[in-house]
Amino acid sequence: MVLDKIDKQILNTLQENGKTTNSRLSKIVGISAPATLERVKRLELAGVISHFTAVIDPEKIGFTIMAMVNISLSLSSLSSVAAIKEKFAELDEVIQCYQIAGANDFILKVIAKDIKAYGQFMNMKLTQIEGIQVIKSSFVIDNVKDKKMFVLDLDEEYGV
Repeated sequence: MVLDKIDKQILNTLQENGKTTNSRLSKIVGISAPATLERVKRLELAGVISHFTAVIDPEKIGFTIMAMVNISLSLSSLSSVAAIKEKFAELDEVIQCYQIAGANDFILKVIAKDIKAYGQFMNMKLTQIEGIQVIKSSFVIDNVKDKKMFVLDLDEEYGV
């Protein structure tokens, strides 16, 4: 599937505001509402649009601690990476998890209500996962940029 200019306009618009109505979207891209809806459905079926969601500010709902946690595994546990990934995925406090190459094996983005809750997460959950050798936490002081949008160049060709 190759994304044409209209597909890219649809994607750019929906990333800016996922609540944009189909009628408004069709006016923006310059095609009929049924044709616009069909394109959005096609983009969803192809997996280009993975889902629609509401983005919530963690601080507004009482999560005042955010940490970036670097994890290094012991060499003997490298064969059980899949099981460790599953454990990370089960932890509610972990809102993002990346397996990385370099000095560490994983980076976790973790939120907690306060420092005490973070300590409980560390002591009762994270340190209980077999195979973790080193845990290094860095606390977020300020969110300088949290981009959720991938701006698609209308003139560049993207294949899906």
